Amino acid sequence: MCRDKGMRKYVFLSVLMLLLTGSCGDSSKSRLTDAEEERIALAKDIALSEAAGELVLVVGGETITSDEIITSPAELNMRFVSPIERFRPIAQSSELEQFKDRARGQLEGILTATISDILLYQHARRQAGKNMEEAFEKEAEKQLRKFVLALGADQAKIDEALEGAGTDREGYKERRKRAMLVQWYVASKLPIYRPVTYRELMDCYNEIKDGFFARPASITFRLIDIRPARLEVVDPNQDRRQLAEELAHKLLARIEAGEDFGELAKQYSHGHMGAFGGLWKPVQPGSLAPPYDMLAAQAEKTEPGQIAELVITAEHIFIMKLEEKQLLGYEPFEKVQRQVEAKVNSDRRNEVVDRLKAKLIEQAEVGETDEFIDFCLEKIYRMSNE
Repeated sequence: MCRDKGMRKYVFLSVLMLLLTGSCGDSSKSRLTDAEEERIALAKDIALSEAAGELVLVVGGETITSDEIITSPAELNMRFVSPIERFRPIAQSSELEQFKDRARGQLEGILTATISDILLYQHARRQAGKNMEEAFEKEAEKQLRKFVLALGADQAKIDEALEGAGTDREGYKERRKRAMLVQWYVASKLPIYRPVTYRELMDCYNEIKDGFFARPASITFRLIDIRPARLEVVDPNQDRRQLAEELAHKLLARIEAGEDFGELAKQYSHGHMGAFGGLWKPVQPGSLAPPYDMLAAQAEKTEPGQIAELVITAEHIFIMKLEEKQLLGYEPFEKVQRQVEAKVNSDRRNEVVDRLKAKLIEQAEVGETDEFIDFCLEKIYRMSNE
């Protein structure tokens, strides 16, 4: 830290001397470029400080506390979870230094993301100027009023909703203003509008279809479930299985003659859906447990509206009417084209955001946050082992 402070002082004095010595000569030779001025401004944007006995990080005039980093949900391994939750098991099973080595990389990523968000907002704010910022503040006020009206102007309900979102009225407006200002700035950095080509759309569709547009196989059917053990018999010596098969064939004949399958299911099915005309909700074939998994095999050979072959097991005789069948596949591109185009445009925007953040982070020399990272890790370790 001392070496870095000395270097900053050297840079500042060098710049000051350059300005002083060049003031009587050719001003074009001594004037800082916009990039140099921006770099000097950003170099001052991050500073380690102390508040209430704890280390904090001040970024562009905004304070980042250790609690904010430790307890706020962040994306870790494709899940949104707070670092204290994510790292508690590791902290409880490791020595301090071992824990710090294992958790440091992920916590650095979380802190870097938080810093880059602040830097991007501060940079956008400088670029927008006072008049535009005031315009966004007015729009944020309008959005707060809409939010209040949507909840019926119930003050308790409004405060409860805001508290649940971790904010209050002023915080809500500030969040909205920040979001709009950053969106405006990012939009100004997007390349001149160019249409999304068909090839881009198809490449994107093929890349994301497994995660977004997959249609699992499913079947919908009615079932008459005859269970020999539950048949009423006059002679206890009668073969219940034979009686069940005879009943099944009689019912098949009545169905073929035009009788309603659902009504017959209500009268004769012993299954749990018999009272509902034997109608099952759509199910994925692979999810059916034995002996119902045999119905999935019959469904493959049956078309909707048809009666499948009898399925005979040790304890059941199934008569199935297939209502609907959907094969494993994907939503057709034509049906989801607008969603794919929105994804392409979103990716373009995110690419610009990532480049801007990376540039700001590089200029701001975020590596100076090691001491704050150590403080947060030690706090997580202590809290996890109390």
